[in-house]
Amino acid sequence: MVCGDVERRDEITASNLEGRDRKSRDDGLVASSITAGQGYSGTEAEERLMELVVNRENMMAAHRRVLANKGAGGVDNMPVEDLLPYLLEHWVTIKESLLQGRYQPAPVRKVEIPKPGGKGMRILGIPTVLDRLIQQALHQVLMPIFDPDFSNSSYGFRPKRSAHQAVIAAQVHVASGRRWVVDMDLEKFFDLVNHDVLMARMARKVRDKRVLGLIGRYLRAGLMVGGTVTQRRQGTPQGGPLSPLLSNILLDDLDRELERRGHAFCRYADDCNIYVQSRRAAQRVLASITRFLERRLKLKVNGAKSAGDRPWNRTFLGYSMTRHHKPRLRVAAGSVARFKANLRAMFTRWRGRSLARVIKEATPILRGWINYFRLAETKGVFEDLDGWFRRKLRTILWRQFKYPKTRKRKLMQRGIEEYWAWKSAGNGRGPWWNAGASHMNQAYPIAYFRNLGLIPLIEQLNRLKCTS
Repeated sequence: MVCGDVERRDEITASNLEGRDRKSRDDGLVASSITAGQGYSGTEAEERLMELVVNRENMMAAHRRVLANKGAGGVDNMPVEDLLPYLLEHWVTIKESLLQGRYQPAPVRKVEIPKPGGKGMRILGIPTVLDRLIQQALHQVLMPIFDPDFSNSSYGFRPKRSAHQAVIAAQVHVASGRRWVVDMDLEKFFDLVNHDVLMARMARKVRDKRVLGLIGRYLRAGLMVGGTVTQRRQGTPQGGPLSPLLSNILLDDLDRELERRGHAFCRYADDCNIYVQSRRAAQRVLASITRFLERRLKLKVNGAKSAGDRPWNRTFLGYSMTRHHKPRLRVAAGSVARFKANLRAMFTRWRGRSLARVIKEATPILRGWINYFRLAETKGVFEDLDGWFRRKLRTILWRQFKYPKTRKRKLMQRGIEEYWAWKSAGNGRGPWWNAGASHMNQAYPIAYFRNLGLIPLIEQLNRLKCTS
């Protein structure tokens, strides 16, 4: 199993770190086939991108993606299920306005969600389903134009790229002797994107003024809050299909600068780590790259959150590392804390339900979390989480028993002697204390929860490592 993991990691590393290989990727996007099918080539295709956007095949692919992503409605409250009937009635007019460069996007619905760890609020802009469709169609045409020239060290929101690859690449950089990291945190990146700077970078490869004009109108589309529309002069709120691609287009200048300087780095959207060999180098790189971002891209670096530090003191995409000569990946403490906080909120809603139902509803959440953190090589955190989760389940049981008489009866049914069952049921302690006490652990061992369908995280992790 270990040998298999090492071989897989070496293959990923070799493919991702061999240099700036800017060849076109066969990612299955539809735009290339549309271009060939319509007979466009070279400059003609570049100047007729809008025809590719509204092409029937491209729009059908975009519609399938919007339906699959589902999502909430925009300012018009239209659900995704109503999009097709609406298009059947209005598509001719919409297509004409797009081809003539007259289409006006609707304002986006402003939604604020808390950032992880209670660090303020993140602004989301939810477009209407029609605008999501058009943005997705634009994305499918623009991605093959820009993506082949993106850096190999850029992993976010790209075909055949993933957060796991970024984490493994970061581990390789540290193992190679770069045991200091410049952890860059861009302050409110999506809220502060300069429209002029972004559009200038779009214009490097997009010659169709209708496409540029449409993207500009999407950037300036107002935010609707409480029925009032606020115009936007900067930023590209997260929530639309175009935002991730636009962020990569803007930050590609950062990638090029880091490569020009010969730095080893990993970037996932606006999360960028640069790996160097000394504290002095880390401080120097942090200062110089901060100046570059502020002067060249008009972006602000959060000085309070950015730092030159040891990799094992920082977090990258939810992971951290050990300080060994060949560092091992581990789940960052903050990721564990957020996971527990999310589960605590769910346990509040689960209190009146049967334990079997609680486990059934929790299983997809646990499976998704362990699937993301399957690269972790230190297993103690998973064993601790397993014990914590079972204790939370025992807390539900203790609360459901409610009265000392009921608790005594339930404990005796599970094999606890009458004297100890009576003494435990009336001890006056709270649910959490009792859930961790010997009488509840003896009455409701691991096998009890396994029979109800609970698979321990550590067991799921071992299965994932074996299958990989």
